[in-house]
Amino acid sequence: MDILRKIARYREEEERLRWEGTFAEYLEILKEKPWVAQSAHSRVYNMIKDAGVEEVNGRKRYKFFSQHLFGLEEALERLVEEYFHPAAKRLDVRKRILLLMGPVGGGKSTLVTLLKRGLEEYSKTERGAVYAIKGCPMHEDPLHLIPHHLRDDFYREYGIRIEGELSPLNMMRLEKEYGGRIEDVMVERIFFSENRRVGIGTFSPSDPKSQDIADLTGSIDFSTIAEYGSESDPRAYRFDGELNKANRGIMEFQEMLKCDEKFLWHLLSLTQEGNFKAGRFALISADELIVAHTNETEYRSFISNKKNEALHSRIIVMPIPYNLRVSEEERIYEKMIRESDVADVHIAPHTLRIAAMFTILTRLKESKRPDVDLLKKMRLYDGEMIEGFNEVDVEELKKEHPDEGMSGIDPRYVINRISACIIRKEVPSINALDVLRSLKEGLDQHPSISKEDRERYLNFISLVRKEYDEIAKQEVQKAFVYSYEESAKTLMDNYLDNVEAYCNKTKLRDPLTGEEMNPDEKLMRSIEEQIGISENAKKAFREEILIRISAYARKGQKFDYNSHERLREAIQKKLFADLKDIVKITTSTKTPDEQQLKKINEVVARLIDEYGYNSTSANELLRYVGSLLNR
Repeated sequence: MDILRKIARYREEEERLRWEGTFAEYLEILKEKPWVAQSAHSRVYNMIKDAGVEEVNGRKRYKFFSQHLFGLEEALERLVEEYFHPAAKRLDVRKRILLLMGPVGGGKSTLVTLLKRGLEEYSKTERGAVYAIKGCPMHEDPLHLIPHHLRDDFYREYGIRIEGELSPLNMMRLEKEYGGRIEDVMVERIFFSENRRVGIGTFSPSDPKSQDIADLTGSIDFSTIAEYGSESDPRAYRFDGELNKANRGIMEFQEMLKCDEKFLWHLLSLTQEGNFKAGRFALISADELIVAHTNETEYRSFISNKKNEALHSRIIVMPIPYNLRVSEEERIYEKMIRESDVADVHIAPHTLRIAAMFTILTRLKESKRPDVDLLKKMRLYDGEMIEGFNEVDVEELKKEHPDEGMSGIDPRYVINRISACIIRKEVPSINALDVLRSLKEGLDQHPSISKEDRERYLNFISLVRKEYDEIAKQEVQKAFVYSYEESAKTLMDNYLDNVEAYCNKTKLRDPLTGEEMNPDEKLMRSIEEQIGISENAKKAFREEILIRISAYARKGQKFDYNSHERLREAIQKKLFADLKDIVKITTSTKTPDEQQLKKINEVVARLIDEYGYNSTSANELLRYVGSLLNR
């Protein structure tokens, strides 16, 4: 019954927020809270800003979007700073249609849905409160009641600019219902709702021959003409088009460029002058943010048509490309799986990362730099540190292809293939190899992939498979090495003794015979070579480790196995190289002996407890790595 209590509380909260009063009482509210009179663009900008802004790597990240859109920080920062912010300041940019352009599945619809759902919630807060003339089908701004000759005085007193004319319906109501007494006109607080058609509209084009302009601007109610006597009586008109209902909020124009021209001309007047023509009335004022979305092909076709030139200058195009960061792509898949009915299926570690690597590779363009291949570029974009590269290099790489991310594989395709893989396997566990196999099979069925792209994508699957082979070996290596933790500690202590003697130019004493001996160069190099330390670089590496040991000693801390990341990696790799034969035997023997079985069980337990595998995926990983080592 807890859900019913929550519903009751929600209803009570809505009742508490309701307000109704005269225009005179509304002016008292404005004196205390002048932001109540903000424009639609300003409301959207403040909604995004009030959710919180943080700086990450010199870029603004808006918390409003951060839980739903991943890897689009640059596009979103541009959208907010170049469109919403100046539009909120009443600059000319607010007189433009916002057109989001990007590839299929890139997040355009999600972005618009976020804005609509966000406005619904924001209108219930104090900062986002919206008031309208009571009973008005267009939820008209009460300030339109102020006559033109008094608007300068009003600005001096309240600091609020008034734009727009009183609608024909409210002009008639003011005379007939209130006897011209503006102060008595009833005002109410409204709450945006797409379902109730308050402040949020959505227009979707259909067959141009059957779609009526009334869908946008409303229509005459013929049943009332006998009562009111004329088609030009505003009471005989239904102000129920999407442009009417979206007043004060946001109007989504789906697939705008597929629309018939007669629907687009209404937007010219609305964007530039803030009004549109409906029925046999004067122009009707509307304050709304118009956002449309399209793909690149349709946009190119649209601008190449000379008949559309008048609209070109009224549109601000914001590219919304695909995400180009592996870690963010992984988050997209996690979110999509969480929201599906397969959320209970075990997905082995690295599976989604491997799928994300493939997807990102399909979206990247070859660099002009000879020292940057696609894999390196993918890592740099994901924030990995690569020797010889810095932030400036990454920014230069991004500038090489301004349209990078506008093509490639979309997230929906990947999720479809993951779903197909889950259904086909009939085991509540899938791994990276299952997904790569499914992605490969799906390329034949993908309708929009050319033969040339298919060959390229197959090559990417092979590249990513090699990446996974390395990850799988490292994973098993770590699990085996941790089972030999004592061995790792002994090997490291031995290495550090030799490094100390080498750097201080002293000798070591044999613990058994007591005789003096030179540092064991062979042992030190066998460890350093595991992480690519060259002969020329060995002295600097050893001195760096000695400095690190001294720094720990000064702070009274103990230098241990986890104190130097690269040294730990070298020790792990050296141990694993020595253990390879044991791994081969224990993972590939069909009838392991008791000792081997014990070792396998230890490693499986560690993979499950510490690395996120389950019994099925851990055993599959061991078998696969065993087969790799036996090749």
